[in-house]
Amino acid sequence: MSQLSSAAVDLVEVIRGDTVESVHRGHAVICDGAGQIIEAWGDPATMIYPRSSCKMIQALPLLESGAGRALSTAQLALACASHQGAAIHSEAVAHWLADMGLGEADLRCGTHMPYAEEARDDLVRAGKEPCQLHNNCSGKHAGFLMLSQHLGAGPEYVEVDHPVQRAIRTAFEEATEMDSPGYGIDGCSAPNFLTRLDALAGAVGRFARAREGQGTRQDAMARLTHAMGAFPEMVAGEGRACTDLMRAMKGKGAVKTGAEAVFVAILPELDRGIALKIVDGTTRASEAVIAALLSRIGALDAKDPVVERLTMGPIRNRRDMVTGRYNVVLGS
Repeated sequence: MSQLSSAAVDLVEVIRGDTVESVHRGHAVICDGAGQIIEAWGDPATMIYPRSSCKMIQALPLLESGAGRALSTAQLALACASHQGAAIHSEAVAHWLADMGLGEADLRCGTHMPYAEEARDDLVRAGKEPCQLHNNCSGKHAGFLMLSQHLGAGPEYVEVDHPVQRAIRTAFEEATEMDSPGYGIDGCSAPNFLTRLDALAGAVGRFARAREGQGTRQDAMARLTHAMGAFPEMVAGEGRACTDLMRAMKGKGAVKTGAEAVFVAILPELDRGIALKIVDGTTRASEAVIAALLSRIGALDAKDPVVERLTMGPIRNRRDMVTGRYNVVLGS
């Protein structure tokens, strides 16, 4: 981990009163559609786990194999989601599984309480426990199961040597144009492959340049990017930065967060891909930097309410008093 932080730069200041109280350091890369670096902060070659920011890459075999050919646009967005576990998410996954003749028990993502307050409160009032449908990765796992059925493979689709994960690793290494040196196990039990930050930015840059009608890979990339932008509420949920930023862009791009403060953006009209990593893993910092970078390259106006909220705050206390703000430090 020393390599991750050694070349990191200050990216976000947290200010209380008129004093900088905390600083978040990290790395960020902007690439064009050919994967060439346009601008960078910190060390572009730092090695990271992309975590959930790469779900659109993990979904490529679902489309390229033909397994997901008939999926709706909303289902494709759900395959790329880290959702809130609201009813629109859990019910959609349940229906998707039922259409395959499967159920919640076939998932291998594990269980946690839904992030959506209403869904959580409904469970508590009903005296019920959450299930795997509420897991933020259940849509991705439904896609894994669909691919596994198509391949005639076994039920343990999260194992690294399973045909599903072998197909994902191949797609991941092709999209990033580098061999992954290893993997870790993600929160949802699926393998997550190591890569360089600039390779991840290059991959989402290639997503940005992809157009339907230009081959199987570009078809899949373009469909997934469109799906995320068209159904931002399926990708995350109400009040989440991913959903709010994509709504603000009016479907003209896709953004995706990952655990431990990774964030990516796919911007077809600008021919740009963005990837960033905050070293200390703080979400408030990754959200601030992605919003600032979207503004910097013209995907969103700096005065957009979503951009202002994510990049500046304000920070409020328990009495709703303004106590501080953020300051994103990107240089000229």
